[in-house]
Amino acid sequence: MNKVKSILSTNIKKARKQKELSQDELARLADIPYNTLVKIESGKSNNPTFETLLKLSDALEISLDELAGKKRNS
Repeated sequence: MNKVKSILSTNIKKARKQKELSQDELARLADIPYNTLVKIESGKSNNPTFETLLKLSDALEISLDELAGKKRNS
């Protein structure tokens, strides 16, 4: 798994657990297929689309920067 995929999968899974959502619940909230979420979280999705990442960030109420592991400047 490359670094970007690892960061994305880790951050999505972490945010999902912080919101106490199951994978199925998050997939429904984000309006993406359950299998797509499973592949992204496991690092098996080679290139999730921007639209998919945007839907996930909206459902998790975090920015795309946070999904990508960028720190916010306070």
